[in-house]
Amino acid sequence: MATLSSGEWRERIRAAGAEELEALRLDLFGRRGVLTDAMKALRGLEPSERAKRGRELNDVKAVLEEALSRRQEELSKQALDLRLATEWVDPTLPGTHVAVGHIHPLAQMETRLEEVFASMGFEVKRGPEVEDDWHNFEALNFPKDHPSRDMQDSFLVEGGYLLRTHTSPVQIRAMEERAPGPIRIIVPGRVFRRDDDITHSPVFHQIEGLVVDSGVSMAHLKSTLFTFARTVFGAEAPLRLRPSYFPFTEPSAELDVGCLFCRGEGCRVCKESSWLEILGSGLVHPNVLRNGGYDPEAVSGFAFGMGLERIAMLYYNVPDVRLFYQGDARFLTQF
Repeated sequence: MATLSSGEWRERIRAAGAEELEALRLDLFGRRGVLTDAMKALRGLEPSERAKRGRELNDVKAVLEEALSRRQEELSKQALDLRLATEWVDPTLPGTHVAVGHIHPLAQMETRLEEVFASMGFEVKRGPEVEDDWHNFEALNFPKDHPSRDMQDSFLVEGGYLLRTHTSPVQIRAMEERAPGPIRIIVPGRVFRRDDDITHSPVFHQIEGLVVDSGVSMAHLKSTLFTFARTVFGAEAPLRLRPSYFPFTEPSAELDVGCLFCRGEGCRVCKESSWLEILGSGLVHPNVLRNGGYDPEAVSGFAFGMGLERIAMLYYNVPDVRLFYQGDARFLTQF
């Protein structure tokens, strides 16, 4: 009986396609399959008959499992042969290019400037982007009626706080932490102002610098700034310090570099002056030193601040600051 039954099933298995083969497997070994039911029926037989019938069913099961496996291998081979006959790949064709991301040009420039100042002994310090009035204005010697306090220039938030308008508040925080010890830091980070045109953005980046120690003078400031500018823009870059005014420094000066767009010929970018302002600087105002916990009779210092986007625009010859923020791959992949 076992031989006859297995033979009938084997014939059906040998003639089955892929879908029919799966149906046959379920008919035989599924929850309600023929062999499954036959195995369950063994419980109602006498022990001697159960053993004999069990051996017969196990033999049938082994034969049919082997037939199913062999037919499955045959069908798989047929499917592979069909694919090999109908599909082909030309290994000489060039592969598909996968675009790989890279570091944003502003991040590259920030890293570059950090390396320049690190070579002169500066350490990197960071601080909060949401500031209070004391650290953002008051401690930096901003009078109550100073234009920078106008709400049209600052983004105010609840609780009397604001988004910092410059990275200078970190200078105060550093002095509060380290007074009366010396300081030599740079402070890179995002700042926020209500500006939006080809040279300004409401969110941009600055790098502040601060040195506080005994005997610090304008000569130290000039040497530091000229070393920085010539490292970034070239040893032959024309430079000049021009008197200026900032509430937190006295005396104050701006550093100009010869226009990198027109090379002294005069153009729209430099407003026909042949010079471009790249940063503001000066000796730290005595009031700022006092607010930071220092005695202005015992120590002095210098500070400077530059817009990272301005430096990147000059360095990379980019005419519109908004290009850095538009996410255009055609622009960003040039760096």
